[in-house]
Formats: sequence, C-alpha cells, structure tokens
Amino acid sequence: SDTGIPAEAIEQIEDGAIGSFKDIFKLRTYLETYAKYLGLDPDEVIDDFNEYMFEYTSKIPLGDLEKEIEAKTRTEKLEDTGDVKIVSPYLKPVEHNPVLKYVAIAVVIIALIAIIMIWAIRQVAV
Repeated sequence: SDTGIPAEAIEQIEDGAIGSFKDIFKLRTYLETYAKYLGLDPDEVIDDFNEYMFEYTSKIPLGDLEKEIEAKTRTEKLEDTGDVKIVSPYLKPVEHNPVLKYVAIAVVIIALIAIIMIWAIRQVAV
C-alpha cells in the first residue's frame, strides 16, 4: 500500500478494532501515518486517540489491573536476583543484546591499548 501499513491493519483501524493491536505504539504510528495519507491533521487524530485510550483505561476496574499486575509479576520474576519486574502494557520491553555489550568492551580496551602505545612511543622519542 502507499502508506506502508498492512491492509489488515488499515481494515482494523477503519473498523475501530483497536483491541486487535498488541502494540499500542505501532497502532499510534499507523494512525498518524494513515491520518497524513487521508489528509487529516495527524496531531488532532493522535490527540483523539490519546483521549480515547485515557477514557478506555480509566474505566478498567482497579481489581482487574491488580490481577494483571500480579499475573505479570508471577510470570516475570527474575530468576537470578528474585527481583520483580513489573511491565506496563503500554511500554515496549527493552531487549539487551549481549554481543553489543562485548563489542563495546572490546572497542574500549583496544582504544586504551592504542592510547598507552602512543604515550609510550612519545616517551621513548623524548
């Protein structure tokens, strides 16, 4: 499609089936893109969406929220430390890439070795 939005997502947006979207941020991006495509004011569409989400989530009974938090707490308990990780359904979980960590450490070590070698060469030259 011209928008880069999957046809199924456009149908769900037009049908008002926002419950079929698991990622609220992706839905928000789709709405903004689709609003621009239709010649609507994307800021106004996003404001309406945010208002709707506030209305929708404020009507969820507190007991249901507590049950959801307890369920997530039980399933997402960290094995190593026993700490509890509570995750908001509106936030994307941060995925850490262990390879990137090791590459960064290697770059720092190589830079330190290079600095020491340059310093040593200058000391010998003096």
